Amino acid sequence: MTYFDDLLEKTGGKERSVQWFRNQIKEMGEPPTRQLVSEGLISQRPSYGQMNFFYYDAKGKNELPYYDRFPLVLPIGVAESTGFIGLNFHYLSIPMRLKLLNVVAEYATSSEMNEDTRIRLTWNRIKRNPLVKPTVKRYLASHVQSRFRVITAEEMMAAVLLPVQRFVPSGVETKVYADSRRMANAPRRP
Repeated sequence: MTYFDDLLEKTGGKERSVQWFRNQIKEMGEPPTRQLVSEGLISQRPSYGQMNFFYYDAKGKNELPYYDRFPLVLPIGVAESTGFIGLNFHYLSIPMRLKLLNVVAEYATSSEMNEDTRIRLTWNRIKRNPLVKPTVKRYLASHVQSRFRVITAEEMMAAVLLPVQRFVPSGVETKVYADSRRMANAPRRP
Protein backbone atom coordinates (compact mmCIF):
# COMPACT_ATOMS: atom_id res chain seq x y z
CA MET A 1 0.00 0.00 0.00
CA THR A 2 1.14 3.54 -0.75
CA TYR A 3 1.24 6.49 1.64
CA PHE A 4 -1.90 7.87 -0.01
CA ASP A 5 -3.66 4.47 0.18
CA ASP A 6 -2.96 4.35 3.92
CA LEU A 7 -4.23 7.89 4.40
CA LEU A 8 -7.36 7.39 2.30
CA GLU A 9 -8.14 4.09 4.03
CA LYS A 10 -8.26 5.97 7.33
CA THR A 11 -11.13 8.10 5.99
CA GLY A 12 -13.37 5.04 6.04
CA GLY A 13 -14.87 6.23 2.75
CA LYS A 14 -16.24 9.38 4.38
CA GLU A 15 -15.74 13.03 3.51
CA ARG A 16 -13.19 14.43 5.94
CA SER A 17 -12.23 17.97 6.88
CA VAL A 18 -8.93 19.65 6.09
CA GLN A 19 -8.12 19.56 9.80
CA TRP A 20 -8.75 15.80 9.87
CA PHE A 21 -6.29 15.31 6.97
CA ARG A 22 -3.71 17.57 8.63
CA ASN A 23 -3.96 15.60 11.87
CA GLN A 24 -3.58 12.29 10.04
CA ILE A 25 -0.56 13.54 8.08
CA LYS A 26 1.02 14.75 11.31
CA GLU A 27 0.32 11.38 12.94
CA MET A 28 1.59 9.32 9.98
CA GLY A 29 4.63 11.53 9.47
CA GLU A 30 5.89 13.19 6.34
CA PRO A 31 6.67 10.56 3.70
CA PRO A 32 10.11 10.65 2.08
CA THR A 33 9.86 12.26 -1.35
CA ARG A 34 11.62 9.23 -2.90
CA GLN A 35 8.79 7.06 -1.58
CA LEU A 36 6.19 9.38 -3.13
CA VAL A 37 7.67 9.09 -6.63
CA SER A 38 8.30 5.36 -6.48
CA GLU A 39 4.93 4.05 -5.31
CA GLY A 40 1.50 4.38 -6.86
CA LEU A 41 0.72 5.25 -10.46
CA ILE A 42 3.98 6.12 -12.24
CA SER A 43 4.30 7.61 -15.72
CA GLN A 44 7.14 8.57 -18.08
CA ARG A 45 5.25 11.74 -19.05
CA PRO A 46 3.19 14.23 -17.07
CA SER A 47 -0.40 13.11 -16.73
CA TYR A 48 -2.73 15.83 -18.00
CA GLY A 49 -5.96 16.17 -16.03
CA GLN A 50 -4.21 14.97 -12.87
CA MET A 51 -1.59 16.31 -10.48
CA ASN A 52 1.98 15.03 -10.66
CA PHE A 53 4.96 14.86 -8.29
CA PHE A 54 8.44 14.68 -9.83
CA TYR A 55 12.03 15.78 -9.29
CA TYR A 56 13.18 18.83 -11.23
CA ASP A 57 16.46 20.65 -11.76
CA ALA A 58 15.64 24.13 -13.07
CA LYS A 59 17.39 25.57 -16.10
CA GLY A 60 19.14 28.78 -15.10
CA LYS A 61 18.86 27.80 -11.44
CA ASN A 62 21.83 30.00 -10.53
CA GLU A 63 19.95 33.10 -11.73
CA LEU A 64 16.64 32.21 -10.07
CA PRO A 65 15.86 33.59 -6.60
CA TYR A 66 14.39 30.15 -5.79
CA TYR A 67 12.77 27.10 -7.37
CA ASP A 68 11.03 23.90 -6.29
CA ARG A 69 13.04 20.67 -6.68
CA PHE A 70 9.95 18.50 -5.96
CA PRO A 71 6.99 20.17 -7.67
CA LEU A 72 3.32 19.25 -7.25
CA VAL A 73 2.01 20.26 -10.68
CA LEU A 74 -1.28 20.14 -12.51
CA PRO A 75 -0.26 20.38 -16.21
CA ILE A 76 -2.36 22.81 -18.25
CA GLY A 77 -0.55 22.91 -21.58
CA VAL A 78 2.32 21.83 -23.77
CA ALA A 79 5.32 24.16 -24.09
CA GLU A 80 6.19 23.66 -27.74
CA SER A 81 8.01 20.31 -27.93
CA THR A 82 10.29 21.06 -25.01
CA GLY A 83 8.07 20.35 -22.03
CA PHE A 84 4.88 21.54 -20.41
CA ILE A 85 3.27 24.37 -18.48
CA GLY A 86 1.59 23.66 -15.19
CA LEU A 87 0.32 25.01 -11.91
CA ASN A 88 2.77 24.22 -9.09
CA PHE A 89 0.73 24.25 -5.89
CA HIS A 90 3.87 24.38 -3.75
CA TYR A 91 4.30 28.09 -4.53
CA LEU A 92 1.21 28.79 -2.43
CA SER A 93 0.78 28.59 1.34
CA ILE A 94 -1.49 25.76 2.51
CA PRO A 95 -4.61 27.97 2.83
CA MET A 96 -4.03 29.39 -0.66
CA ARG A 97 -3.43 25.87 -2.04
CA LEU A 98 -6.80 24.79 -0.70
CA LYS A 99 -8.53 27.77 -2.30
CA LEU A 100 -6.94 26.96 -5.66
CA LEU A 101 -7.81 23.29 -5.25
CA ASN A 102 -11.47 24.27 -4.80
CA VAL A 103 -11.32 26.29 -8.03
CA VAL A 104 -9.63 23.43 -9.88
CA ALA A 105 -12.21 20.92 -8.60
CA GLU A 106 -14.90 22.87 -10.49
CA TYR A 107 -13.38 21.47 -13.70
CA ALA A 108 -13.51 17.83 -12.57
CA THR A 109 -15.17 15.33 -14.89
CA SER A 110 -17.04 13.87 -11.91
CA SER A 111 -18.16 15.02 -8.48
CA GLU A 112 -16.97 11.66 -7.12
CA MET A 113 -13.30 12.73 -7.18
CA ASN A 114 -12.01 9.18 -7.62
CA GLU A 115 -9.21 7.57 -9.63
CA ASP A 116 -11.19 7.95 -12.88
CA THR A 117 -11.82 11.68 -12.41
CA ARG A 118 -9.85 14.09 -14.58
CA ILE A 119 -9.48 17.85 -14.24
CA ARG A 120 -10.32 19.53 -17.54
CA LEU A 121 -8.40 22.70 -17.01
CA THR A 122 -7.03 25.00 -19.69
CA TRP A 123 -5.21 28.30 -19.51
CA ASN A 124 -8.25 30.14 -20.87
CA ARG A 125 -10.43 28.72 -18.10
CA ILE A 126 -8.11 29.61 -15.25
CA LYS A 127 -6.00 32.62 -16.31
CA ARG A 128 -8.21 35.24 -14.64
CA ASN A 129 -7.99 33.66 -11.19
CA PRO A 130 -5.43 35.65 -9.15
CA LEU A 131 -4.25 32.52 -7.29
CA VAL A 132 -2.93 31.10 -10.54
CA LYS A 133 -0.35 33.79 -11.30
CA PRO A 134 2.31 32.67 -8.78
CA THR A 135 1.86 28.99 -9.65
CA VAL A 136 2.27 29.01 -13.45
CA LYS A 137 5.62 27.46 -14.30
CA ARG A 138 7.23 26.07 -17.43
CA TYR A 139 8.97 22.71 -17.08
CA LEU A 140 11.54 21.53 -19.59
CA ALA A 141 11.46 17.79 -20.27
CA SER A 142 15.28 17.74 -20.36
CA HIS A 143 15.40 18.96 -16.72
CA VAL A 144 12.91 16.46 -15.26
CA GLN A 145 14.96 14.06 -13.12
CA SER A 146 12.48 11.31 -12.34
CA ARG A 147 9.37 9.64 -13.55
CA PHE A 148 6.06 11.29 -12.71
CA ARG A 149 4.00 10.13 -9.73
CA VAL A 150 0.40 10.65 -10.83
CA ILE A 151 -1.89 12.02 -8.11
CA THR A 152 -5.48 10.88 -8.60
CA ALA A 153 -8.39 13.19 -7.83
CA GLU A 154 -9.09 11.33 -4.57
CA GLU A 155 -5.46 11.94 -3.48
CA MET A 156 -5.36 15.65 -4.34
CA MET A 157 -6.48 16.96 -0.94
CA ALA A 158 -3.78 15.00 0.86
CA ALA A 159 -1.16 15.94 -1.75
CA VAL A 160 -1.69 19.70 -1.37
CA LEU A 161 -1.46 19.37 2.44
CA LEU A 162 1.82 17.43 2.45
CA PRO A 163 4.80 19.61 3.41
CA VAL A 164 7.09 18.09 0.78
CA GLN A 165 8.05 21.19 -1.22
CA ARG A 166 11.82 21.40 -1.69
CA PHE A 167 12.71 24.99 -2.42
CA VAL A 168 16.27 25.82 -3.40
CA PRO A 169 17.95 27.49 -1.70
CA SER A 170 16.61 26.05 1.51
CA GLY A 171 14.99 28.39 4.02
CA VAL A 172 13.16 30.57 1.46
CA GLU A 173 9.61 29.26 2.02
CA THR A 174 8.48 32.37 3.90
CA LYS A 175 9.74 34.58 1.05
CA VAL A 176 8.12 32.31 -1.59
CA TYR A 177 4.73 32.53 0.13
CA ALA A 178 5.03 36.28 0.71
CA ASP A 179 5.94 36.83 -2.95
CA SER A 180 3.01 34.64 -4.03
CA ARG A 181 0.55 36.54 -1.81
CA ARG A 182 1.81 39.81 -3.32
CA MET A 183 1.42 38.46 -6.87
CA ALA A 184 -2.06 37.08 -6.19
CA ASN A 185 -3.21 40.35 -4.61
CA ALA A 186 -1.65 42.67 -7.20
CA PRO A 187 -4.19 44.63 -9.24
CA ARG A 188 -4.78 43.17 -12.69
CA ARG A 189 -3.94 45.21 -15.73
CA PRO A 190 -6.87 45.97 -18.05
